[in-house]
Amino acid sequence: MSEVPGIDPEAVEAFLRGVLPELAGPPRFELISGGRSNLSYRVSIGGRDLVLRRPPLGHVLPTAHDMGREYRVLRALSATEVPVPRPLAFCDDPSRIGAPFYLMEYRPGVVLDRELPPGFAETREQRRRIGLAVAETLARLHAVDPERVGLGDFGRPEGFVERQVRRWARQWEGNRVAPLPEVDELLRRLGRALPPSGDAAIVHGDYRLGNLALDPADPGRIAAIYDWEMSTLGDPLCDLGYTLIYWTEAGEEGAGGIGGGGVGSVTAFPGFPSREELAAAYARASGREIHHLDFYRVLALTKLAIISEGIYKRVRMGAAVGADLESIERPTPALAARALGIADGAEDRRLRG
Repeated sequence: MSEVPGIDPEAVEAFLRGVLPELAGPPRFELISGGRSNLSYRVSIGGRDLVLRRPPLGHVLPTAHDMGREYRVLRALSATEVPVPRPLAFCDDPSRIGAPFYLMEYRPGVVLDRELPPGFAETREQRRRIGLAVAETLARLHAVDPERVGLGDFGRPEGFVERQVRRWARQWEGNRVAPLPEVDELLRRLGRALPPSGDAAIVHGDYRLGNLALDPADPGRIAAIYDWEMSTLGDPLCDLGYTLIYWTEAGEEGAGGIGGGGVGSVTAFPGFPSREELAAAYARASGREIHHLDFYRVLALTKLAIISEGIYKRVRMGAAVGADLESIERPTPALAARALGIADGAEDRRLRG
């Protein structure tokens, strides 16, 4: 078994023998995604493919990368109509590979980034259906009753948005590589422009095309939602605002972030709904009012800036694994500038400078 960063093959094999004894033989590991957040590995064993998820290597903040929470939300949602990979086993013993981890089914699909794969979603109608599926699947998640699926204590929805602003201010202090007054200003404006609390829901926290697997045979069907590490109970419009910052339109750049600026830019192709149309589709599917979207977009971009700063810090420390990470530049200033641009043009004067 070849050496893979973040994995002890013998320890994982021993764990697999205990929880999935029907899978015989030494496992093979391949890093699927790494460097940006939690690490995902494809595990091939006994003619079957699984996925192993573990926290990143180095610079892990105390409140981040909780494998137990991620595993719990997948277990809860696997019995609903929300498309999630089925979780298989959780290991809370950090001595095995240096951190807790869990295993889930391998559920592949088409994950869109800067370009459409050849032969996929070639028509405007297919691309429109992708947009509708993104909005309607998000509404489906937010319609799940947390109590019914055993997640009634998964978070504290009362005062959620205020706590989000405070939490990301703390994360900024922990992630910051160098001073950046723009982020401090954004956090100040967000703190004074808090919208009224709405109905609580299970929120994903990182809902965007880059975390959605589309059915290769049916672009209008989402096969799986990935990366639940930031999920909790809270304001569902936080998810919508986050989705919108990645939803670019013709002539715009992507949302940016670590490792490149093109994430989400595929939605500028003809046929994809506009941001306004996407938000309207969510409102129809969810039956929710969608006020204060400027606030939620600014919050989402500020959050992305702070997350990207933390990843950039891990890269500088040499603790990130993944492709093309050595040459990245600090993404935070550009993200903060974009957030300030939205804030300066907001209807709510509390968001304006």
